[in-house]
Order: sequence, then C-alpha cells, then structure tokens
Amino acid sequence: MTPAADPTRYRPGLSALPAALALLLLATPFVGLLLATDWRHFGFAHGDGGAVRVSLGYSLIALLPIVALGTPLAWWLARHRVRGQWLVDALLLVSLLTPPLAMGLLLASMYGPYGPAGHLLERAGLLLTNSAPAFILAQFYAALPYYVMAARTAFEGVPRELEQIALTLGYSPWRSFVHVSLPLARLGLAAAVALAWVRALGEFGAVLIVAYYPQGIPVKLWVNLQDIGLDAVYPLLWVFFAAALPLPLALGMAVRRRLS
Repeated sequence: MTPAADPTRYRPGLSALPAALALLLLATPFVGLLLATDWRHFGFAHGDGGAVRVSLGYSLIALLPIVALGTPLAWWLARHRVRGQWLVDALLLVSLLTPPLAMGLLLASMYGPYGPAGHLLERAGLLLTNSAPAFILAQFYAALPYYVMAARTAFEGVPRELEQIALTLGYSPWRSFVHVSLPLARLGLAAAVALAWVRALGEFGAVLIVAYYPQGIPVKLWVNLQDIGLDAVYPLLWVFFAAALPLPLALGMAVRRRLS
C-alpha cells in the first residue's frame, strides 16, 4: 500500500517551467545582441570614445552629491516618523515614477535659461543647458530616488537596539551612525551606490532634454542609430554593459556569499 501523498510537500516541478520560461525571456535580448554583433568588423563610430569618457567621468561625479545628500536622507527616513512624512514618501515615489523625458522637461522648465532657477544661475555664470553641469544635474535627478530608496532599506535592516547600546556606552549620535549604522548597512549601501551608478550611467530621457551636448553613451547610441544604422550601435552598447555591470554583479555575489 503506497503512502498518501503529502499535500504540503514542495514540488519543484510546479515552478520550474515558468521559472525557466522567465529566464529564457530575460536572456533572449542579450542573446540577440550577441548574435547580431558583427565581430569580424567590430569597430566604433566617430565620437564613441568621447561619449564613453563623458558618461564614465560625469557619472562618477554625480555619485558624490547623490551619496552625500541621499545617505542622510535615507537614514532619517529609516529612523524617524514625523507628521506629514507621507509627503516625503510621495515626493520620492513621484520622482522615482516620473518618466525620464518628463523629468527632463521639468528640469528644463526650472533650470533652463528661461526657468526661475536657471535664469539666476546663468547670471552667476552657471549654465545648466547643454553643459557638463547640466549633464550631472540630469544624472543626479535620475539616480537620487533609487539610491535613497535602496539606502533606506539598508538602514531599516540595522537593529535599533545596537544603536541604542552604542549611545548608552557614551557614543554621540554621529559616532553611533559612523561606527554602528554604516558598517552594518554597508552591503545594502553598496548595492544602493551600484544602483545609482547604473541609473546615472544609463539615463537618456532627462539628459536628452537638458544636456544633448556633451553627448554621453545613451545619447550617442541614439545618434548612431539615427545617422548610421543599427550596426553602429552594438559596439558602444557592449562598452556600456562592460562599464555598468561589474559593480552590481560583484555586489550581488558578495551578498549571496554572506547569505549562504
């Protein structure tokens, strides 16, 4: 007599097929890129090298204010509950969900030469249209909400009891933050930095509106597609993946090793 089947027993076959299908669909575009690239005549279009330097250099610069301003905001959101905080959460969500082209239009209306902030800044000698500062500005607005959301989650994972113990041992709130909160949230914060890096590096819509020049990788991809054709896009696209992926992949492996 065979034993009755346990209805609570996990059956991997139930999820294997849809999981495999999902992975196949995710991999298909990248397999298509691999097959479509003309490896025998692999070469870059005129100006691709400059676009790579612009994107890499300015993305690194944009990370500085993102981390410097986003980290305190993320910690405050993770540790404080105040009246009207839903407005702050709503602002973050609106910034996160606004389409990139729409964000570019908003930035142009505020920081452009005819915008209230842009007019004042231009009189002070700072032009936020088709300039390096405009490029960094667009990247900042594109990546900051993603960094704050991820960093907030990292800080929320730090037990408050440990911070309270540090305070009872004579640590100031700042020393407690530096010596307790930051080290315990370091992997999550590193993941937030990686996410902000990829978002800043890949931002197209906002950069297209306020900083068409200097051309970074996303805008140059668009220009190559329009002026030369699809074949001219692939080499620069490979460079983008080579620059954007190592940091997130390394952090993902580090997190997996820590959890295993």
